[in-house]
Amino acid sequence: MRTIGFSTGALAKSDVRFALAMLQDKPVNAIELSALRQDELQPLVEQLDDLDLSRFRYKAFHAPSAIDPSFEPVAIRLLERVASRGWPIITHPDAIHDPSRWASFGNVLCIENMDKRKAIGQTAGDLAELFVRFPEASFCFDIGHARQVDPTMSEATMILQTFVSRLKQVHVSEVNTQSKHDALSFESVLAFSKVSHLVPTTTPIILESRVNEGEIVEELSRAAQALGDVRHLALAGD
Repeated sequence: MRTIGFSTGALAKSDVRFALAMLQDKPVNAIELSALRQDELQPLVEQLDDLDLSRFRYKAFHAPSAIDPSFEPVAIRLLERVASRGWPIITHPDAIHDPSRWASFGNVLCIENMDKRKAIGQTAGDLAELFVRFPEASFCFDIGHARQVDPTMSEATMILQTFVSRLKQVHVSEVNTQSKHDALSFESVLAFSKVSHLVPTTTPIILESRVNEGEIVEELSRAAQALGDVRHLALAGD
């Protein structure tokens, strides 16, 4: 079975415990703990020791998507506590102000490709420049972002072919015209299936689809279809 799960932020925003409860009886084995807003970072880091994550074979942490320059030193100190666990720290490149602070994370720093709102990080060329600056960093491929930037999936193909050796995890969701993460549509499943063969089956999948608890299993099935994962599709349908 592929390693697959959800972002807590997609399911319950800042309420990590509620998101974990929603997943308690679901066929998932991966989790991304999300502190997408700056003020969520410290509360989440401080409760990590109290969270039961033993069922998840893959764990990641999403850093705030925007960080004020004045808060960056505080964010780095908090994220160092995450890095000590060896978890990938998913980072938006435009949240980085002082690259030297972030470079110390090595391959735990996991840079994500961006949606069309952002000035950097959208294309293979953009990412190549970032990885020159962060040569040890790993890569989080957001397939929904890539499709929004280029619906033909040509850029997605180029990104995967170029950076597969750095690939740590994949974000899966529909990304709408307002750059919000929605449940997968038939069209996005078809688009994602065009490049699914370029994603190693060992790469963890994190869904960022905004769904309620009753829709989780169905969304897992759609993701499995998009990724050609028949085994997980069968399991999710049980």
